[in-house]
Amino acid sequence: MVSFESLAQSVIAGREAQVKEQVQEMINAGADPLDVINQGLIAGMNIVGPRFKAGDMFVPEVLMSAKAMSAGIALVKPLMTDKELPSMGTIVLGTVKGDLHDIGKNLVGMLLESGGFRVVNLGIDIAPEAFVLAVKEYKADIVAMSALLTTTMLGMKDTIELIKEEGLNVKCIIGGAPVSKDYADKIGADGFAPDAASAVDLCKQLLSA
Repeated sequence: MVSFESLAQSVIAGREAQVKEQVQEMINAGADPLDVINQGLIAGMNIVGPRFKAGDMFVPEVLMSAKAMSAGIALVKPLMTDKELPSMGTIVLGTVKGDLHDIGKNLVGMLLESGGFRVVNLGIDIAPEAFVLAVKEYKADIVAMSALLTTTMLGMKDTIELIKEEGLNVKCIIGGAPVSKDYADKIGADGFAPDAASAVDLCKQLLSA
């Protein structure tokens, strides 16, 4: 049988077809689905995150790794009805109203999923009301908002204000090129992440606090 180590390496290299083959081989050999995910697929992404943070890997490579991991998980998921994937918490993710950028946001979502979070990716151009509805529907622990334009950053402030008005007990974090820690403090966000890998660390900190 393929080793978990070589599956992890295939994920790191972003070889989607190879990951699918190896996962299928493991399934056929009767490997525990949870082990395939944790010791193979996620183990690979756990190396990708820090490498990305250190500047040893770049966005296109990370996206390929994440895509390969997701393809592997898709094969294993149907076998896991009896043992649900343990989740560290639910995160509602979206790019704020008026903003159509999603590469960075999608990268954050993929790294969060590989970090053990359940991610509800709402997409782009998301109004404050839509964030609030999603928090209620999915019982989210964290709302993660992205903006790439200075003109749309106000959407973050509006969303946080509405969440507070509704009395929802959820942490709000923000990120994106024009966003800073100062701005996060100013609008009452619970945290700011300068990049996708930091976002995963931030969510873990917030939920363990």
